[in-house]
Amino acid sequence: MSEAQAEGIRYALGAAALFGASTPAAKLLLTDLSPLMLSALLYLGSAIALSAYRLLASPASREAPVSRGDIPAIAAIIFFGGILGPVLMLYGLQRISAFTGSLLLNLEGPFTALIAVGLLREHLGSREKLAAAAVMLGGTLISLAPGYPGGSWIGAIEVAGACLSWGIDNNLTQRLSLRDPVAIAHIKSCAAGLCTLVLALLSGHGSVAEPLALLFGCLVGALCYGASITLDVKALRLLGAAREAAYFATAPFVGAFLSLVVFRELPTALELAGTMLMIAGVLSLVRETHDHPHTHELVVHTHLHVHDEHHRHEHDGPMMEPHSHPHVHQPLAHAHPHVSDIHHRHSHR
Repeated sequence: MSEAQAEGIRYALGAAALFGASTPAAKLLLTDLSPLMLSALLYLGSAIALSAYRLLASPASREAPVSRGDIPAIAAIIFFGGILGPVLMLYGLQRISAFTGSLLLNLEGPFTALIAVGLLREHLGSREKLAAAAVMLGGTLISLAPGYPGGSWIGAIEVAGACLSWGIDNNLTQRLSLRDPVAIAHIKSCAAGLCTLVLALLSGHGSVAEPLALLFGCLVGALCYGASITLDVKALRLLGAAREAAYFATAPFVGAFLSLVVFRELPTALELAGTMLMIAGVLSLVRETHDHPHTHELVVHTHLHVHDEHHRHEHDGPMMEPHSHPHVHQPLAHAHPHVSDIHHRHSHR
């Protein structure tokens, strides 16, 4: 496994852990806040945290900046990932338990992988498909365990719709993962938070029963959304959307575990079996190596990089690494371990 792939795995698992914790936290906050108001606070908290980070960060980011050509994709990311997905999830969470809601978030992985492999030509090997399926099947076993009040079919459908929205968001974000991940997360958080806040106020859902809930909503948003989105964009860059989805599938497990602790819901034997299956799938993905002769076509793009086997170009004068600038990738044929990242989008027989 390459160092970049290992780093991508760490980013993906960190993003999953933070986002998974948001489900039981949101369930607690929904007693004082409407779904629309809570969704707005989560992203406004994320925006505030990311704004502070950008002001305090030193030196200035050397990442590739967002360009005008990225606007359509960013608008779609804001709509599907920042507005529609969170609002559907929170409305669904009102109708079902935090434990059930956490488990249903496993649907995000299959939706993301289905779009990435079926429509965007990413590749997963047979062993990787089995490992990803094991993660999803483990979550399914947990969600099928009897004894938990699932709420209503409407709530389950709303959470499933949220997962589909986030699957679209993940694949669009992967296409922008060459750009500054903090900038992308900041734009998404600001736009989604303000749009949802306006919707909450105009629809009469902006009232707050407990003022302290405003602060907690922003704090949860800063950690579970702001930091999670930034880590996830970095993971998408290094792993591709399909593999990122498999690692991010651990988020529901984190949320379910915290729900057990917070709401005192005891697991059954079926749930424990599903948990072990999810862990086995993730460990199998971590150990998987994809290595074969492949050819890189001529491409010109901009992103943060160091001079390695994929980046061999000259500079006028000294250059600090890592750095970002427009550069050309000449055609190259070689073999080494790789994933469906930004430099490895080739067909497989």
